Amino acid sequence: MTTSNYRTIWISDLHIGSTQCQADTLLDFLKHNDSEKLYLVGDIIDFWALSKKMYWPRDHNTIIQKILRKARHGTQIIYIPGNHDENVRDYDDYVFGDIVVKKSDIHTTLTGKRLLVVHGDEYDTIAQHHRWMAKLGSIGYDWLIEINRFLRLCRRIIGVQSHFSLAAYIKFKVKNVVQFMSDYEETLVKTLKNAGVDGVICGHIHHAEIKEIEGFMYVNTGDFVESCTAIVEHHDGRLELVRWQKQENEALTQALETALTKAQ
Repeated sequence: MTTSNYRTIWISDLHIGSTQCQADTLLDFLKHNDSEKLYLVGDIIDFWALSKKMYWPRDHNTIIQKILRKARHGTQIIYIPGNHDENVRDYDDYVFGDIVVKKSDIHTTLTGKRLLVVHGDEYDTIAQHHRWMAKLGSIGYDWLIEINRFLRLCRRIIGVQSHFSLAAYIKFKVKNVVQFMSDYEETLVKTLKNAGVDGVICGHIHHAEIKEIEGFMYVNTGDFVESCTAIVEHHDGRLELVRWQKQENEALTQALETALTKAQ
């Protein structure tokens, strides 16, 4: 399979160290996508999950090794911690294995747009002022993801390859959750619109999007738990939302379709 090369890649909410991390899809993404600069936009290692149960399979270790290898081979990697790995924020401006830790950063695109890169929990009133509610919500979300993993396995067994996320489906059917996401976006934009930047790139709410709000660019990287998304900057400065599916799965599907066509 070919490897895509970008000027910049942003990924967030990997939740390494939890059972929700889609390690195989994430490793496949890292294998087939390179960039001059890579932003890790928070909730990379899930210390909340690790504090409840030690879970660190081999492929999670491989993810860390893969990222460190990219750094050694010249990729500029900036790690911006989130609320699930907030203890890393104590190491602002430290360098670990060629990876720079920053609480936030300003990225300038090739077209000259100045974009603030933050995880985004700083602008979430629940995460900031009602931590017990945030953790309770996280537990409920974890249950949804576990159910979703079972449903995904069943769909693979019966040959359904299209991506489906139960958590995302429920998210957009619950009015209060939809309103929360809308309020979150508006709070970010109102807070940062006069901060001397052209836009913001964040994660946190697990909903990938690129859009303009009142002339201000709002970009959310999504996650590698349910939707497996990333934001990339092409070498002409254009930003794109990428939804990733394992390349091996796509190749297998194409091979099966070709075989069925020939049989007919």
